[in-house]
Amino acid sequence: MSYTNKLLQGGFNFDNHLRNKALADKKLVTEPKTTKTGTTIVGLIYKDGVVIAADSRATGGSTVMDKDILKIHRLADNIYCCGAGTAADCNFVTLKMEAELELIKLNTGRQSRISTAVSRFCNMLFRYQGYIGTALIVGGVDVDGAQLCSISPHGNCSYLPYATMGSGSLAAMSIFEAKYQDDLTLEQARALAIEA
Repeated sequence: MSYTNKLLQGGFNFDNHLRNKALADKKLVTEPKTTKTGTTIVGLIYKDGVVIAADSRATGGSTVMDKDILKIHRLADNIYCCGAGTAADCNFVTLKMEAELELIKLNTGRQSRISTAVSRFCNMLFRYQGYIGTALIVGGVDVDGAQLCSISPHGNCSYLPYATMGSGSLAAMSIFEAKYQDDLTLEQARALAIEA
């Protein structure tokens, strides 16, 4: 069957793969290098608390701008979050939330609640309809126990036992779906977060 007839049938055609492999084997061309861009942030609940993790690179397109950036932000003594997306937007919303939670704590004399941080994040992000380009995973322990929440740039939130966001979220989610258990120890949760 000719090449053009195969194209008319539709579906996938892997003929170029064979051609590219033959050219690479003869050293006539070099195969392009894979470039990873973007952020991956993850979080999971284990039996005694929450583990959140993030990579440490800041990228602009396919260029790594900074290899050592902090993407885990303290909101209160018992609440932390990871941010993916525009670094300036993430820093702005987390610093604003840290200040708001501190004011609430001073006014009430009580420990901050995760639900307070999540609802305030969601309201702020919804108000800007996605123009604040940050996706967040908020986690911590309060009077209601360990909680983890994923917040989209549009202000949508989901309380989950594990969450991933960012460009590498699908790969990380596949690891969580295969290996997550409800009764993980701290060491197991850390190892799973690092793997994801």
